[in-house]
Amino acid sequence: MADSGESQMKIVNGEAGYVLEDVPHLTDHIPDLPTYPNPLQDNPAYSAVRQYFVNVDDTVAQKIVVHKDGPRGTHFRRAGPRQKVYFESDEVHACIVTCGGLCPGLNTVIREIVCGLYHMYGVTKVLGIDGGYRGFYSKNTISLTPKFVNDIHKRGGTILGTSRGGHDTSKIVDSIQDRGINQVYIIGGDGTQKGAAVIYEEIQRRELKVAVAGIPKTIDNDIPVIDKSFGFDTAVEEAQRAINAAHVEAESTENGIGVVKLMGRYSGFIAMYATLASRDVDCCLIPESPFYLEGQGGLFEFIEKRLKENGHMVIVIAEGAGQDLLSKSLESMDQQDASGNKLLQDVGLWMSQRIKVLIWTIFQKSKR
Repeated sequence: MADSGESQMKIVNGEAGYVLEDVPHLTDHIPDLPTYPNPLQDNPAYSAVRQYFVNVDDTVAQKIVVHKDGPRGTHFRRAGPRQKVYFESDEVHACIVTCGGLCPGLNTVIREIVCGLYHMYGVTKVLGIDGGYRGFYSKNTISLTPKFVNDIHKRGGTILGTSRGGHDTSKIVDSIQDRGINQVYIIGGDGTQKGAAVIYEEIQRRELKVAVAGIPKTIDNDIPVIDKSFGFDTAVEEAQRAINAAHVEAESTENGIGVVKLMGRYSGFIAMYATLASRDVDCCLIPESPFYLEGQGGLFEFIEKRLKENGHMVIVIAEGAGQDLLSKSLESMDQQDASGNKLLQDVGLWMSQRIKVLIWTIFQKSKR
C-alpha cells in the first residue's frame, strides 16, 4: 500500500531530518477555498470532548523508537476531524465504491461511512457505485441511507459488488462530474489505490472541487503506522481453524506433516499471528524472512529433526514466502491479474511436493 499514489505524494523536509510525506489536498489546485465550521462542533456527542479535533500540523511518526542523536525520520499527516471543513453539509454529494477481492468487514466500512456522514455531518446524499470502477459508467447506482445499511454488517462480501480492472479514468471522472458528486470514497487494495491516485490527478487537471478518500482494504495488515487493517482479525481466526485441522491430520499419521498455506503476498502477519495463537505450529515461513531448503540449518534438516522428536509436524507458509526458490522460468512469474498485481506461484503445492521427496528419502534411509 505504501506506493499507492506516489506521483501525488508531497515531500516536506524540515529541521533535524524531519520529513513529512503529505497527501494531496483540494487547496493544491483550488487555492483560497472557503472553509466552514465542522458540524461536529454542534453535535452533543462530540462538542463536550476536549481537544477532539486534530490540529492541522499534527503528524504521526513512522518509527516510534529513534536514536537520540539521529534524525527525526519520516512523519505522516495525522487523520481525524478538523475544526474547519471545505464542504457545507447541504452541498455534499458523496459516493462509495468497493474494488478488488473480498475482505471481511467491507459492509461494516460502508455502513460506518454512510452513518458517519449522515449522523455526524448531516450529509443526506450518498450513492453506492455498483460493481467496482466499471460501475461508474456501466452500471446502476444504489442510494445509501442509514436505514438501508442498518443490517449490512451482518452479511459477507460487499452489497455494492466488486470487480478488478475496468479503470477508464476519463469515463470515471466524466461520471463523477455528470452526477454532481464531490466526495468519492474508494475502498480497495494496491491496484485500487493506484487507480484512486490517477482519478484524483484527472480531477486536479480539471480543477474540480471533488475530494477523493482512499480507504485501504488489505487483509494482510501490511500498512505502517495503523494498528490493524479491517478483516485481519477474522483472517487470523479462520487461519487457526485450518492449522488445527492440519495438526489433527498430521499427528494421526506416522511422519505426518501438515502444510498450511495462508494469505500474505508480501507480508506474513496472518501467518505469524495465527502461528502464535494456535501453538501447534512447528515452523512458520513468511516473505520477510528468506529461508533455504537443503544443507546445514536448512528447512529439510529441521523437518527431519522434528519428525525424529515428535513423529509429526505442522508447517505454516505465507503465499509470498519462498518465491525466490521457485523456478523463475515459469510463465506465471510475469503474469498479472486485472488489478496489475503479479501472480504468485503456488508455494504450498511446491513445498508439499518437495517434502514428499524428503519423506521418501527418510523412509529409504530407515530401511537400510
